Amino acid sequence: MIRRDEAVLRVAGTDFLATTDGALFWPEESLAVVSDLHLEKGSSFAERRTLLPPYDTAETLARLARFLARFAPRRLVFLGDSFHDRRAGGRIAAGDRETLTRCLAGRDVFWIAGNHDPDPPVGFGGTATATLAIGSVLFRHEPSADAQPGEIAGHLHPVARVAARGRSVRRRCFAGDGLRAILPAFGAYAGGLNVRDEAFAPLFPNGFTAHLMGDRRVFAFPRARCLGG
Repeated sequence: MIRRDEAVLRVAGTDFLATTDGALFWPEESLAVVSDLHLEKGSSFAERRTLLPPYDTAETLARLARFLARFAPRRLVFLGDSFHDRRAGGRIAAGDRETLTRCLAGRDVFWIAGNHDPDPPVGFGGTATATLAIGSVLFRHEPSADAQPGEIAGHLHPVARVAARGRSVRRRCFAGDGLRAILPAFGAYAGGLNVRDEAFAPLFPNGFTAHLMGDRRVFAFPRARCLGG
């Protein structure tokens, strides 16, 4: 049974559960997918004297731990930009390192290379790869303009703005057209790009559905209902 805080996201005939956490779960494969955690973004900014509250990694990992405890996947795929830069693994606090280690324990973990973290993180194990194919599904970091059906990517940090009850609401979202999907950024400080931005147009030439992450529910809106800006 699908819970209210989940929605079915179909990609080339394969059904995933899109959750309010901003992650996907593939029940048949016991596989979880998260994208763009950007761990240690706050500490990266601090090095450049742009001060942000230093709690983004702890908040992101706490949400990841809750999601994994709920679904208990055997496999875990990170879609790239898991760390904000090449040196982030050396800045992560001991407590956050322990949380991440517990999240990974007992699972087959795949680290897909991102533009922020092209090298695999040191000390966390798992398999580093540029892409990952499972059946008809291909996981990668950056969506390709000439993708075949079944591609699941991240990188663009999709968000959607819609009009609801007389006001505008802007939320992170999954973007998909039934053939491919782009995941929202999972990281607390990751930010987002409006799905009406021109970067999405060639990826979904026939339109898309934006699955917005509400507080307690995932809401589906067609492209026509999504506002620019």
